[in-house]
Amino acid sequence: MARKLNFRRYLKWAVCAAAAFYGWIALSLFIMRYVDPPTTAVQMERRVESWFRKGRYQKRYRFVDLNEISPALQHAVVAAEDARFFKHHGLDWVEIQDAVEDDLDGGRLRGASTITQQLVKNLFLTTRGSFVRKALEFTIVPFAEGILGKQRILELYLNVIEWGPGIFGAEAAAQRYYGEPAARINREEGARLAAILPNPIRRQPARMSKYSTVILQRMSQMGW
Repeated sequence: MARKLNFRRYLKWAVCAAAAFYGWIALSLFIMRYVDPPTTAVQMERRVESWFRKGRYQKRYRFVDLNEISPALQHAVVAAEDARFFKHHGLDWVEIQDAVEDDLDGGRLRGASTITQQLVKNLFLTTRGSFVRKALEFTIVPFAEGILGKQRILELYLNVIEWGPGIFGAEAAAQRYYGEPAARINREEGARLAAILPNPIRRQPARMSKYSTVILQRMSQMGW
């Protein structure tokens, strides 16, 4: 009898904790529908990491409206990271199935994260890969899609994602790599910037000729 009571107590606490967590997530997303975030979980993660590394860490982050980011850069990022972004509801089951099948066939395990999933990771979670993080990511995505909508998701994503050590957002990336605002980035520059997103700490736009060519071809196929 005592074990049964303890189980019910733990279950009650677990349900309350989950309700509080997802309530905070929903409230945060609702606020971010109208208010630009001053920082993100990943930005804080990088700051903490810098405390244990040599050298000076400088964060570059300036939030701009979506219409201040060139369509060429927007299109390049969507083509590179999530070509079905405007067709799915946050989770791309077609890509997930393909990734699983590749793994089962003995191929290299590849990611199938959508732009919404990546945004959720940046805003609330961490870059550290784990089953728990991925599970949380999956459960938060429907909240993001329902509360924010596609245009705001894209705007937030382009502004908060990492584009190099201490470089967050399209505006900071455009200024850092090309010395111009994000609004003036052309197709070639946009494709090169999009090509570094899978590994922004190590990649440089100037070295992305091969990958940027593929992205440009994908953009043309998508009518961009």
